[in-house]
Amino acid sequence: MTAVTLRAPARERPGIRPGVWAASITLALIVLAAVAPGLLTHGAPHESDALMALQPPGDGHPFGTDAIGRDVFTRIVYGARQSLLAGVGATVLAVSAGTLLGLLAALGGRVADEIIMRLTDVTLSLPTLLLALLVLTITGPGTLNSIYAIALYTMPSYTRLVRVQTMVIRRSGYVEAATSLGLTRAWIVLRHILPNAFAPLLVLATIEVGTALVAASSLSFLGLGARPPAPEWGAMLAGGRDYFSVAWWVAVFPGVAVTLTVLSITVVGRALQRRLEGRG
Repeated sequence: MTAVTLRAPARERPGIRPGVWAASITLALIVLAAVAPGLLTHGAPHESDALMALQPPGDGHPFGTDAIGRDVFTRIVYGARQSLLAGVGATVLAVSAGTLLGLLAALGGRVADEIIMRLTDVTLSLPTLLLALLVLTITGPGTLNSIYAIALYTMPSYTRLVRVQTMVIRRSGYVEAATSLGLTRAWIVLRHILPNAFAPLLVLATIEVGTALVAASSLSFLGLGARPPAPEWGAMLAGGRDYFSVAWWVAVFPGVAVTLTVLSITVVGRALQRRLEGRG
């Protein structure tokens, strides 16, 4: 009799979830609006018609018009660029500075570690927007200053992450072997520490882009970020609140744009985290 060997069925890797597909498509459209707004609308964000002021959503104006007759849909499409640039710009600055400080805390000795981590703890203990508001009170309002302010209060999260990752990686066998061979600290950081810390840093940065975007929109809503007539979602929300009782669409659609963008970024970020952790 021929022996038959039974094998356990191979475990299939789960496919991408429908929610992740939906979030990815939504995010792709938002990025398209930021990169090439002319593909989605033929209007201009500052083009106005006083005779068409506060028109409800309908033919020719799918999202209605604002108080001076500008097309809300066109302004949302063009606003994607400024809103995303604020979120991404603040995140890039925060990641860059946080990575340098995290490396310095882990590799610079006890004194450097103590100073950096105490400052990090103090920053993290402050309410989310308080530090940004304090910075903007000193520097003055504006899009660029708001990016700096947001980067300043989101940076500690990256500092902590890179410090922890660096302290774990530097105790690994391959780093100890590289050190015993006399390789420079800079070479070890570039060749071993940063590549191995990249995955968790990428996941955190992807998710935190949404946080930075909300912060930028909040500061613009308060008049401390982008200012009218800039087609920025937070500024559009601020401009539409006075007309909410008679023209809800002026404020609601920019709010929907912020919400959809943040949700899409969060869902994609969590999916990326699961993939990198091998959970499908």
